[in-house]
Amino acid sequence: MRLRTLLETGELGLRLLSGQELLDRPLHGVMTTDLRDPSRYLHGGELVLTGLAWWRGPGDAEPFVRVLVEAGVAGLAAGEAEFGSVPEDVTLACARHRLPLFAVAEEVSFAEITEHVVRRVSGERAGDLAAVVDRHRRLMSASPAGGGPQAVLDLLGADLDLRAWLLTATGRPIAVAGDERLPAAVAARLAAHHLAEAGAGRPGPYRLDVDPPAGGDAPGGVFALFPVGTGAEPTRGAPAPGEDPRRTVLSGWLLAVRADAREWPAQRVDLLDGVARLVATERDRREASRTVPRRLAQDVLELVGAGAPPAEVAARLRVAARVLVPGLAAPHWQVVTARVAWPDARFDAGPVGRALLEELLAEPVAERLADGTVPDPGVAVAHVDGEAVALVPLPADEPADAGSAALRAERILAPARGALAGALGGDGRLSLGASAAVPSADGLRGALEEARHARRLAAARPAAVSGADHEELASHVLLLPFVPDEVRRAFAGRLLDPLADYDRRHRADLVATLAAFLAVDGSWTRCAARLHLHVNSLRYRIARIERLTGRDLGRLEDRVDFFLALRLR
Repeated sequence: MRLRTLLETGELGLRLLSGQELLDRPLHGVMTTDLRDPSRYLHGGELVLTGLAWWRGPGDAEPFVRVLVEAGVAGLAAGEAEFGSVPEDVTLACARHRLPLFAVAEEVSFAEITEHVVRRVSGERAGDLAAVVDRHRRLMSASPAGGGPQAVLDLLGADLDLRAWLLTATGRPIAVAGDERLPAAVAARLAAHHLAEAGAGRPGPYRLDVDPPAGGDAPGGVFALFPVGTGAEPTRGAPAPGEDPRRTVLSGWLLAVRADAREWPAQRVDLLDGVARLVATERDRREASRTVPRRLAQDVLELVGAGAPPAEVAARLRVAARVLVPGLAAPHWQVVTARVAWPDARFDAGPVGRALLEELLAEPVAERLADGTVPDPGVAVAHVDGEAVALVPLPADEPADAGSAALRAERILAPARGALAGALGGDGRLSLGASAAVPSADGLRGALEEARHARRLAAARPAAVSGADHEELASHVLLLPFVPDEVRRAFAGRLLDPLADYDRRHRADLVATLAAFLAVDGSWTRCAARLHLHVNSLRYRIARIERLTGRDLGRLEDRVDFFLALRLR
């Protein structure tokens, strides 16, 4: 029931004195009082009826109205019998504090108003409960087998008039109630918040207030996020005792509803929990359908690792191609590897990386097929020693050289970067490596090594989410990340510490001079111009560097050592 209904009921004879713009407030009950401070008897959402016996003169209204507003009442109805009209300072105080105020005519009893409100509110609650029960029955009978999650969300939108979206853990849309699409930026924010909350083990539903994107009519406002299929029933997303929530959070989905669940009755929250559990059965079905592709990927990796003949590997790849993309003849293959890691994790993160890689590759792989129809997940992913390895089939009519057919690491990671930050927390890392595309099983071993080297290169970078492609393996610089830390520090220290010490003692710039000299390939004139020095001054500095280090910058070997030392700092 809304406050507006009181004015629409003619027999009550109420007149509105202030708060016209607030008449859509919900009304949950009624309370009669003449106490100066009735706060202990208020619970919020009431219409307060008062005969104004507490009012003795100007100044009394302000504290009374403030108490009502702080208690969260819906409105105030003041009787005119005591003074003939509602005192002006009562009206002004209500307007100042944005509290709707009604005048109750002398001939209208508070009992009539109370009976009317109680009857309406009780009837609506009974009707709501019956409707919730019926809707729950209908939703639970809408099995995903009869249309998948979309059928459930269609019923959710039609029957409950809710705007809802079913998203993967990284924000990729699966189904929507209605035709209102979520912008990618909004979906990423919802996914990031869901992952952060679920990864911390907090129970759902989660609440997030999203500003609408600028320059459009895209949805914003308050969203309620219900975890789907994170192995967390029946506590709304909280992990089982002793379970690390990070083990499952990246393989779950989320049901995003544009509403504030805190304003819902418990029955409606329970109903949406039931919807989330219902949709989770579809997520579980899709998870089960990935068993065969995962097994095939494991078989291929074991054959490659055991040095099996290419013909044997090729036979297994043909089976994988028929399972993953029926009708795609003799595809090229790309290998993509990923590792998810937390320094304090006490579980094998390989399955986490596998689930994430399946999700990250789903959309890019579908884009590579002409008709865009690729069975979920479209790739075969296994995990070995904490590392996830994906075999990605690609159309064979694209060139297979330096990988124009191959998916790029940035394309794979870009849509999920924002969401992944929430899942990884402050200390988690995701590294990803992508190989070139190879036309046959003969090149699969090399592609696997390429992808693994690229992933190690990405892991050596400071970003929490990092990827590298096979092209980046064409430089000697890629060797640096694989040198043990203690060797790196010792090598760089031996060459550069004498220069750094000299710079500190004499306020010189020998290290900077060395870097500039190497950057211009040892050109005296260009280096002097870059440093704004006379060439003779530059020669003096270089001679000082050679004396302190015992090296000769005229020798190529010594220049390379200095170059590497500077890169290793």
